[in-house]
Amino acid sequence: MIIVGSTNPAKLEPARLVFAEVFPGVAVRGVEVESGVSAQPVGYDETLMGAQNRAQAALAFPGAALGVGLEAGVELNLEGVWLFNVAVILRADGRRGVSRGGSVLLPPIVAERVRKGEELGLVMDDLMGQKDTKKGSGAVGILTLSRIERVEFWRHTIELALPPFLRPELYPLE
Repeated sequence: MIIVGSTNPAKLEPARLVFAEVFPGVAVRGVEVESGVSAQPVGYDETLMGAQNRAQAALAFPGAALGVGLEAGVELNLEGVWLFNVAVILRADGRRGVSRGGSVLLPPIVAERVRKGEELGLVMDDLMGQKDTKKGSGAVGILTLSRIERVEFWRHTIELALPPFLRPELYPLE
């Protein structure tokens, strides 16, 4: 069984899609776990730590063959504030896959609020007059007019964390 450290449908659906192709017949289940980082991780290191913590907690779940951690974060730089995501896939033998997905520059009105410490999902809910956008199209779907939905945003990131499992001869265990 593959355990994803989240029950968010926008994270579970892409995991199910990817793993159904890679490991046909294997069940994918989401469990609620703590990320161990702030509600809105800032910077790559904190976002990676959140994904790693989620993957470790998922792998510790009884029956888990793989633990998957998915975490979205923001990065502040000279251009502004960027949304990006990170995936970590762990197996008990120490095999580990990590990836950083695409990124999108947040609009100034959103960036300003995120810089002040607000969680991106709540900012998007407020600006769009909706609830739980992070469980649906997310900021990326809203900003791209659904040209890229949150499910697709995560799918690519999960796919990019798979090479150590797909080509183990190129990624020896240490």
